[in-house]
Amino acid sequence: MKFQETAVVISGGSKGIGLSIAKVFARETTHPIVLIARNLQQLEEARTICEREGATDVHIISADLTDLDTVKDITLPDTINPGILVNNTGWFLFKKLEDTSVEEFDTQYKLNTATAFNLTKRFLPEIRKQERGLVVNICSRASLYGYGESGAYAMSKHALLGYTRSLRSELMNSKIAVTALNLGQTYSTSWEGSGVDPSKLIHPEDVGQIIIGLSKLSPQSVVEEMVIMPQGGEV
Repeated sequence: MKFQETAVVISGGSKGIGLSIAKVFARETTHPIVLIARNLQQLEEARTICEREGATDVHIISADLTDLDTVKDITLPDTINPGILVNNTGWFLFKKLEDTSVEEFDTQYKLNTATAFNLTKRFLPEIRKQERGLVVNICSRASLYGYGESGAYAMSKHALLGYTRSLRSELMNSKIAVTALNLGQTYSTSWEGSGVDPSKLIHPEDVGQIIIGLSKLSPQSVVEEMVIMPQGGEV
């Protein structure tokens, strides 16, 4: 199967940045779209939105990606061949480390790091069978710097970047490209009610545009890491 005909699998695809990525793929490509998240109702709404944007082949999967056994049981229709995997699932905890509970730290790690490991482990064998492949992990500027007010989040995102770099090293001699997108402050539903002007944040659909651009590179090139920031800097 040609790479352009393979599916894009997006975790955390029911809302926020994940849904914005899906909308761009729906408008500008013919890739089948697979959205994975926990909330089935939100997934059904996301599918409708993608179809309105022009997608003709959208599949939704409700699953807890922190549970490896659950992820192992994920199945796709026989007609769907994953070629692009976007590990976008995550959660931001705004709390000092000394005030962060063990349970909160564990949740940060599982959602921001383990989900990417689990889902990649599930789909990598199928991506290997394709003409070529692309794995994009949505990391963060917090993957590069410590943040005093969100230490557990920064720790988990540092781990995700380390995982991405290691995966890139392992797949360097394969036909699968691996990219870390280190996002600065990007508008999503979590910013609603914050009082922050959305125009001062990264537009979430820009992330989708970047991933489409990555997918159009020649097989002999890869963007290993990219930092994206709001034009005016941190808010």
